[in-house]
Amino acid sequence: MAISAADVKKLREETGAGMLDCKKALDEAGGDFVQAKEVLRKQGLARAEKKADRETKEGYIASYVHANNKVAALVELLCETDFVARNEEFQALANNIALHVTALAPETVEELLAQEYVKDPSTTVEELIKGLSGKIGEKFVLHRFVRYAVGE
Repeated sequence: MAISAADVKKLREETGAGMLDCKKALDEAGGDFVQAKEVLRKQGLARAEKKADRETKEGYIASYVHANNKVAALVELLCETDFVARNEEFQALANNIALHVTALAPETVEELLAQEYVKDPSTTVEELIKGLSGKIGEKFVLHRFVRYAVGE
């Protein structure tokens, strides 16, 4: 099956992956966008695993306060460079993890990483982190978090 440039562009816009990666994923998936996205997700996870021995000295502390003002969370997500720490996607990931913490109240980092992500139960928090890590090309570490609740 011939993969058009428009198809590659569409997949790139949806996933943020590189053009060549999108073309290869579409080729491998026979033009099926759902399968191509899965191929890209697995490639991203594999890339994240390769970065496991790198140091994370920069990061971002995200906060989330629930609308009722009775539950809040702080999350520290680390990365390798200050450039990535200022990246909007990285900060959005940290903010979404803080929201997740307020909703599901994990006790430990390990428990948090294993939980199904509150906005998309088809993925875990760990897979969410590794997916963006693979896309951006740096190691990310969910270092710590704290959840505050009034009246619980």
